[in-house]
Amino acid sequence: MMNKVDYSEQQQQLRELAREKNAIVIAHNYQRPEIQDMADFTGDSLELSRLAADTDAEIILFCGVHFMAETAHILSPQKKVLLSDINAGCPMADMITAEDLVKMKQEYPDALVVAYVNTSAAVKAETDICCTSANAARVVSNIPAGRRIIFIPDRNLGVYVENQTGRELIKWDGFCPTHDFITLADIERTREEHPEAVLLAHPECLPEVQAVADSLESTSGMIRYARASDAREFIIATEMGLIHRLKLENPQKQFYSPTKKAICPNMKMTTLSKAIQTLREERYEIRMDEDTRKRALAAVEAMVSYT
Repeated sequence: MMNKVDYSEQQQQLRELAREKNAIVIAHNYQRPEIQDMADFTGDSLELSRLAADTDAEIILFCGVHFMAETAHILSPQKKVLLSDINAGCPMADMITAEDLVKMKQEYPDALVVAYVNTSAAVKAETDICCTSANAARVVSNIPAGRRIIFIPDRNLGVYVENQTGRELIKWDGFCPTHDFITLADIERTREEHPEAVLLAHPECLPEVQAVADSLESTSGMIRYARASDAREFIIATEMGLIHRLKLENPQKQFYSPTKKAICPNMKMTTLSKAIQTLREERYEIRMDEDTRKRALAAVEAMVSYT
């Protein structure tokens, strides 16, 4: 059996550095366990950006991927936003560019654009309304029935929204490679192994996985569901990093991943040593022109009025 690595010294180093610099460290639910354990807040991307905006911190160190740090800057332009590893991107967000969206809008000039927060700031700036996986169906259901809707970039989340709302969407053909690794065969095998387990699946999963889930939930929704449920076992169909937090908060319950492939390599790029170096040097600052930021902010703020 391998010895467990002791990260306490590095964690303490990062905490002390954050105090010295009046910085807040925030980590997405898919980050490495040792990153989650030392962060001031863990959560989903928009939730974290809003929490950080409400603090007095001068610096936000975002342990996540590029579009998440951009969202933090969009909401907190007066703070210095640092991305722990500048190479940590999001394949799904990279599947659509602002130029792609402009062409799509020209093709469907009467359509309203709804963009998942898993998009770049440049794409958000060309968007009418943003959404999260938790509120996507609510956002769409509040758009007038006669209005056509372009939905970007996740086709799987788009299918989920169509099923929830009965609306037909003009969907961009993007997807999360990590969630696409979770197959129906994986689910069926894991259910055979754990017949009493409740299946919680993320709406980024394939439609056939969505169809057999006991509940479709965002990462925050999964956390709330597991906490409130009387069930003792859960199959968690999302990136495996979430299971760490679920186990911490529910030590008496069991959580299973349907496949070992459900790991986002970009989310795992951040290490404690990288985070320390980034904060010490105040490197990898996220910036954008003010016009882009304001237009992207309008799309994020529109989401609130539509839910």
